[in-house]
Amino acid sequence: MCGIAGILHFRQPLADPSTIKKMTDAMAHRGPDAHNDFIEDEVALGHRRLSIIDLSTAANQPFTDPSGRYRMVYNGEIYNFKEVRDRLSDYPFTTTGDTEVLLAAYIKWGADCLPLLKGMFAFAIWDRVEKVLFIARDRMGVKPIYYFANDHHFLFASEIRGILATGLVPNKISTAAVREFLSYQSIGFPLSIIENIFQLDAGSWMTIRQGKITTRKYWDITSTSTEGSYDDKSQVLRTIRQLLRDSVERRLVSDVPIGAFLSGGIDSSAVVGLMAEVSSARPNTFTIGFSEKEFDESDYAATIARKFNTNHNQVLLKPSVFLDELDNALNAMDTPSGDGVNTYVVSKAIRQNGLTVALSGVGGDELFAGYPFFKQFLQLKKFSKMWGIAGPARQIAASVLALKGSNKAGRLQQLLKAPACSIAAFYPEFRRILSGGLLTNLTHLDRQSTALENNLLQLNGSMEKFPSLSQVSIAEYLGYTQHTLLKDTDQMSMAVSLEVREPFFDHDLVTYVLGIPDHFKFPHTPKGLLVDSLQGLLPHEVVHRRKQGFLFPWSVWMKNELFAFCDQRLKRISERDFVDGKALLAYWDRFRKGDPGVRWMELWLFVVLEYWMEKNSSN
Repeated sequence: MCGIAGILHFRQPLADPSTIKKMTDAMAHRGPDAHNDFIEDEVALGHRRLSIIDLSTAANQPFTDPSGRYRMVYNGEIYNFKEVRDRLSDYPFTTTGDTEVLLAAYIKWGADCLPLLKGMFAFAIWDRVEKVLFIARDRMGVKPIYYFANDHHFLFASEIRGILATGLVPNKISTAAVREFLSYQSIGFPLSIIENIFQLDAGSWMTIRQGKITTRKYWDITSTSTEGSYDDKSQVLRTIRQLLRDSVERRLVSDVPIGAFLSGGIDSSAVVGLMAEVSSARPNTFTIGFSEKEFDESDYAATIARKFNTNHNQVLLKPSVFLDELDNALNAMDTPSGDGVNTYVVSKAIRQNGLTVALSGVGGDELFAGYPFFKQFLQLKKFSKMWGIAGPARQIAASVLALKGSNKAGRLQQLLKAPACSIAAFYPEFRRILSGGLLTNLTHLDRQSTALENNLLQLNGSMEKFPSLSQVSIAEYLGYTQHTLLKDTDQMSMAVSLEVREPFFDHDLVTYVLGIPDHFKFPHTPKGLLVDSLQGLLPHEVVHRRKQGFLFPWSVWMKNELFAFCDQRLKRISERDFVDGKALLAYWDRFRKGDPGVRWMELWLFVVLEYWMEKNSSN
């Protein structure tokens, strides 16, 4: 796990060779163990290393092949690198890790090596003979790549701040990205918070040759096959268990100790249980505990730790530590997020207790129908005929619901106005934070379609071949999962030099589960299909516990401990051109006075955005 960066000039050699170091220095937290650059004529590659596999200096990067033709920088882990290495018997390996295997695979197969790789990765390879830069990203989008291009140069980095550190890119906020952030608390492909800096899409590669940029998709979640043997439920359960077991086992490849986040919920408990099954070593588990019982889940985690005889560590925190760490968490955000503070605090606590690599149960809800809107989508599908014959009737029903005034009624009102009874039409409303109407009232941003809406519509109905619950999972992957959940996990864990691996985002597992019929997957009990596949692994009290999670009283804090912090930033952002300052401050006043129609998150997004813009001197 590392930070990578690069510069390719189109018309002349590098004007300032120190620029690449500025890029990697801006991402030093991603790789504290080693730092190296490669600079030659028109290209520079930089690397910050967090040593996980093959700890020797021979595996430092930028990495070169024996001929000296290629240079590579790479961020991530290839879990099946030993299997791939076995197919490269003609290559003279000098190291024992995955870095050299990745380069050798590219040299032999080019872009066709990508389907062979199982892991999380973003890498760039410079061909010194052909003068071609090749960049690729993993299927699920776990590892990020941002890039900027103009007539003079092409820049890329693991983080936006790496590109901004060059001084070659105008630090101007993208209004389209702001609209996306205020709508969904994160920013979707291809946008970034900075104008003209873009994200490479997950499952994609690109080449830069003589100033020409070519981009291709090598994996698309909607192009996966839905054909398979799903008739026998017992076989389905066995397959799920085996795939998840394989996924966990792959993610234990490491030359440093590995642990696991253990909350005591179904997903993290499943990961820990399978770790105990596939490894002869005792799992290292870490739990965040709180003295305040309304937040504390440590008893459930302790039950799992005892069952699987783990080396268990409980880190006791007070909820107030989230307030104490707020500035650090916001400073760690490479891209603004409404949901990253919790991830930062937990990652920091784990890292300070000696862990470098941790497995996480994140992703189980998205894959196994763990959220309420999975069921809500099925309910809406029952009224699909209304979209064919009764547009005015839907508008009347929506108007009646609007009179009720609650957030739930408002959400249903928007769903009834959707242009089609489809997941592409519904999902943006399921995940929206600021409604279109509220966004118009509080800002001067236009009401163009968001990137999320466009990406879903561009699929042209390809999701409809999947079972309905899987359609929601696919939309989740293309939306909240990729751009909030995975992005927060990466940026907040790497801010404290911690590598996090997510077994539920294994593409073999995802592909299989997406084909499972709704009648098997329907969550009569929380994530019932997952629980049934793990029969006998998890204790009853964990499986049937009340879902909890980190539900801290941000609404109360914003009116008390965080009042001055929020008030100051809301007043500052109210003076920016894209905000209706009078309306925003009036909305803030309603919140302070306890108006139940104003949600804390709606205002918190403005606070985070202003903090990020001030921190990064953006305008």
